[in-house]
Amino acid sequence: MGIARDITAYRKHWAARLGPAPYLPMSRAEMEQLGWDACDIILVTGDAYVDHPSFGMAIVGRTLEAQGFRVGIIAQPDWHDAAPFTALGRPKLFFGVTAGNMDSMVNRYTSDRRVRSDDAYTPGGEGGRRPDRSVIVYAQRVREAYRDVPIVIGGIEASLRRIAHFDYWSEKVRRSILLDAKADLLVYGNAERQIVDLAHRLAAGEAIGAITDLRGTAFVRRSLPQDWTEIDSTSVADSPPETPAGSRRVRGADRASSVVRMPSFEQVSADPVLYAHASRILHVESNPGNARALVQRHGDVDVWLNPPPIPLTTKEMDWVYERPYQRRPHPAYGDAEIPAYKMIRFSISIQRGCFGGCTFCSITEHEGRIIQNRSEGSVIREIEQVRDTVPGFTGVISDLGGPTANMYRIACKSREIESACRKPSCVYPGICPNLNTDHSALIGLYRRARELPGVKKVLIASGVRYDLAVESPEYVKELAQHHVGGYLKIAPEAISDGPLSKMMKPGIGAYDRFKVLFDRYSKEAGKEQYLIPYFIAAHPGTTDRDMLELALWLKKNGFRADQVQAFLPSPMATATAMYHSGKNPLHRVSHASEEVVIPKGLRIRRLHKAFLRYHDANNWPVLREALRRMGRADLIGNGKHQLVPAWQPAGLRAAGEGKRARPRPAAPARPFRTQHTRPR
Repeated sequence: MGIARDITAYRKHWAARLGPAPYLPMSRAEMEQLGWDACDIILVTGDAYVDHPSFGMAIVGRTLEAQGFRVGIIAQPDWHDAAPFTALGRPKLFFGVTAGNMDSMVNRYTSDRRVRSDDAYTPGGEGGRRPDRSVIVYAQRVREAYRDVPIVIGGIEASLRRIAHFDYWSEKVRRSILLDAKADLLVYGNAERQIVDLAHRLAAGEAIGAITDLRGTAFVRRSLPQDWTEIDSTSVADSPPETPAGSRRVRGADRASSVVRMPSFEQVSADPVLYAHASRILHVESNPGNARALVQRHGDVDVWLNPPPIPLTTKEMDWVYERPYQRRPHPAYGDAEIPAYKMIRFSISIQRGCFGGCTFCSITEHEGRIIQNRSEGSVIREIEQVRDTVPGFTGVISDLGGPTANMYRIACKSREIESACRKPSCVYPGICPNLNTDHSALIGLYRRARELPGVKKVLIASGVRYDLAVESPEYVKELAQHHVGGYLKIAPEAISDGPLSKMMKPGIGAYDRFKVLFDRYSKEAGKEQYLIPYFIAAHPGTTDRDMLELALWLKKNGFRADQVQAFLPSPMATATAMYHSGKNPLHRVSHASEEVVIPKGLRIRRLHKAFLRYHDANNWPVLREALRRMGRADLIGNGKHQLVPAWQPAGLRAAGEGKRARPRPAAPARPFRTQHTRPR
């Protein structure tokens, strides 16, 4: 893997002499109090400004501030005209635009495309304070306000839409967000390394259009530079049905000066199989140690994606997380409660990234699969800061983790193998023999944290990768006996091989082994504790019979889910490529390759959610109908091994049903069609 410049080693910009701001300013009055005549950089975000390292705009802002730049924040501006975007004046260097910690469409709509009534990142939890496709709208308003100021887009919404992507809310393939936002540059992933270098180069007088060598960025080009070798994507992975027109097949080219030509926006829009192939290429070329640049034609221009950034070192991670965060919302919000802040104010991030590779998850696409770790000392110092400075602290650290709870300091045994690897997961279909699964560093961190004076409890709220945890029984013991508050949420997601193989999740046997250890160590400690498993409904590869099997498993094990999660096809995820194409990009993609069952349409999605909530009488009519169609009417009744009763409570009757439905003879077994190649 390449060596990157240490982000703490840059010569600081002149404004470093002004020192850090109590809060990054959100108004001209605050700028004047700081003695600023202008901002160097202005960040526009769809979230309320919370000066806490769990909020992206705070991390980016404080990181740039520590480099000596004056950074202002425009949080949740009224987007209906350009005036609110002039609140801090014209920045000297650039505007940074983000939708916030969540994709704005995921934030506003449920998996069934219903509008949510609330927004956890807004004061008072009020919904509707950000526009749909916030990055595009904000960037357009910034351009209206200051036509000649560079615009850099980033955050998870931009990161996951950096190439042509399937958009679930419009049921079509949209082009790169870089073009729709008319931005000058897109930074993807956790962008500290890119944004620091970019700021210093712009401050030194470089034009943003000339900065084309930054890893972790995307930009627009008219044509391929002469000194680059173009590689047809069909020579990188398994061939799609057609070869993209106009590209050249080249093997053995120098990775540093070669670019992989992906099928164009027009091609992937017209052919879902080519879309699946493009998704496969994107994920194959995702390891910072061996990834090549990618290029995708959109009309008469190319969207060029440089390889992913080099992960931050432990020294750099410590530096980023130890900036002078106030760890609370900006005073402008007064006493208004921001739900997302309330949830994380006593939590500590210890790592980034995930090597699980779950196909429905965006963590790997955004943060990468190489774990970036903080030092134990840095984590302990932050816990002490929370203890000593955060109002309302009762002695309980609510979470100590990251995207996953137990990947801290776990990595490939060989740096050389890690740099050459192109597998999407280190733990599927089994744990890679090259993966060091030693949990001792994490156990040591837990023990040191819980022994701190004034800290009564350190909880691990969720995110435990249980197939990894069972490799270290000592870790499971430490977890169960000291870090669980009665319930531990874990995520098997499914129990049948069909959906599990499309999720890249372990079989239910790994859950069973973890449960045995968890129950044993809980009992040894004299604690009554429970695992709360999470499952996904309507994931690609899931049939009605898979959901029935899961419902029976839930009933057998006494689980009654209060809320259920239906699969939401987020941009750029592998499972989304399955959803759109009906193909499996984890393997060879062609028109003749493996067909994936796709539960599409509201009726099927509701049925699959109903199986997860088999105990809810409102779901009984649809479940009875489904069981009869599936030839499983034997599961209708009041017996211990039956799923739903034959009767319906008064007031919850389905159309055509009385208070008690008469038993019907079992219908002959026949397929219940759930697969649709196109949405209804």
